[in-house]
Amino acid sequence: MTKDEMIALIADKATISKKQASQALDAFMDGVTSQLKQGRKVSFSGFGTFSVSQRKARTGRNPQTGATISIPATKVPVFKAGKHLKEEIKK
Repeated sequence: MTKDEMIALIADKATISKKQASQALDAFMDGVTSQLKQGRKVSFSGFGTFSVSQRKARTGRNPQTGATISIPATKVPVFKAGKHLKEEIKK
């Protein structure tokens, strides 16, 4: 599903305009992003939790040349599905 398809779905389900749905979705994404930047978790009961995970620095190999490369430490976003979401997908 694309962002435009999600906007259309939100507009239809909430009986609002696509512009309002777009603004709501953008506000949601901005809110989650700003909280993750601050190192906070964002949790929706039954749906899931967004958080930030720290990956350690490590060495890897260039698959084309076989040369060893250094991969720096980085932060990555993580989503863990909640119980209700997992159960709904199983149906």
